[in-house]
Order: sequence, then C-alpha cells, then structure tokens
Amino acid sequence: MPKVQVWEKKVAWFVSVSLAIIVIATALLTLVGSSLFDEYLLLAVIIAIFPSAILDYVDNRWKKSADAHLPDLFRSIVQAQETGTALPQAIEDASKRCYGVLAGELKKMASQMSWGMSFEEALQSFGRRVDTRLTRQAVPLIVDAGYSGGRVEKIFEPLGNFVDSTLMAERERRAQTRPYVAIIYVAFFVFLFTIIMLFKTFIIQMGELSVFQFALLSPEETKTLFFHMSFMQALFGGLVAGKMGEGTMSAGLKHSAILLAVGYLSLKFLV
Repeated sequence: MPKVQVWEKKVAWFVSVSLAIIVIATALLTLVGSSLFDEYLLLAVIIAIFPSAILDYVDNRWKKSADAHLPDLFRSIVQAQETGTALPQAIEDASKRCYGVLAGELKKMASQMSWGMSFEEALQSFGRRVDTRLTRQAVPLIVDAGYSGGRVEKIFEPLGNFVDSTLMAERERRAQTRPYVAIIYVAFFVFLFTIIMLFKTFIIQMGELSVFQFALLSPEETKTLFFHMSFMQALFGGLVAGKMGEGTMSAGLKHSAILLAVGYLSLKFLV
C-alpha cells in the first residue's frame, strides 16, 4: 500500500474542486430551472470529495499499518541491544526484516547512517517521512535522549510499551464508536425508506385530488424537496460518522460519498 504524500493530497483537492466548479458553472449557465440542475450539483459535490476521500482512506491505512509495526520494531532494537549490537547496526538489521510499510523507510534510514549521517538526524528524517501520530510522539523523545547525552537504548523498551498501550486504547475506542457509525447509516436508510414510502403512498395520491392541490406541493416539487433533504443528510451525516469513528472530519468524506450515491440512486429509481 503506497504512502500518500501531502502534495498529492493538495493536487487532488485542486483538480477535483476545479472540475466541480466547472460542472457547477455549466449547470448555472445551461440548466437553471431544469430538473437536471440538482443532479449536476450533486455530481459536482461527489467530484469534489471523492478523490480526496480515496487518498485519505489510503493514507490512513498506511499510517495505521506503520503505527502497528512500531512495537515490533522497538522490541527488535531492544533485543539487538541486549546481545551487544550497536544501535546503527541494530537499525540496519531491522531494515532487513519484514516490518510492513516501515521496511522501506528503515532501509533509507540505514543508508543515511552508512553515508555518515548521525543516528539522531537519520531518525528525524525517518519521522518526517513516516509522519504518523505515534512517530510524532516517539521520535522527539528518542532524539532528545540522544542529544542530551543519555543512553538512547534505554528508551526503546518503555516507548514500545507506550505504543502498545496506545494502539490497544485506539482499538477499544474504534470498537466502542463503531455502533454509532452504524447508527448514522441505519438512520439514513430509514430516512430514505420513509420519504420513498411517503411519496408513493401519500404525496402522489393526494396530488391527484383537486381539492388539495392548492395547499400541497406538486409531486415533482416534493421530489425535489426530498432530494435536497437527502443530500444534506448524507453530506453532514457522513462527516459526523468520520469524526465519531476515526476522529477526523476528513475521514468522513468516504462516508459522505457513499451516502450521497445511495441517496441519489434510491430517489432516482425508486421515486
């Protein structure tokens, strides 16, 4: 699984938002008052968020995999130190083992130290490349221990325990919040089912009675209103799901894209 660079996310945002603006401008110039106008706006929103949602998902998977391998890496370094292996050699030995997405970064770190870069500088470069939540916490502690003249080797074991406990707490948090994410999906599906049944069993029949036509919206106007309601529900419900489930609003973009697509298809073909 590749690591997504910051510049790639910025390019994706720029390209997708630019395309979305073009779609909206086209709709404003040619489709105002048409039934396709709302569909073009929905298409623009999906174009704007879908590429970034995919990149954010891939990047989060990469970072979670990197964090998951940190405890094994720290334990490997501790075991090498216990056998009398020097720290640079321990890093080089670790780079030859399978540590998932960290393997390539460890090889770069070992190469940098073989070129004469100090352990602290190579570790800082490693931290900038990996840039996960746990490495942002662990790397400065190791570097500070090295620059302060302390025994860097002694810090890896407690750091490994800290990372283990943090990962366990994160897994427990995800397990606890997963039902709330499911509730958002269920609530959206119930909302869709309700408005579809309401439209088919009540709105259409009432619209056929001339005595009520002066007080009711037409079926097409009602359908447009339901479309707008489902659009808002899907967009903001997905963002809330991301915030609750993974702690960031950007993680909710994939949920928003899924709910928007489901809502559009449901109202398009079932109403």
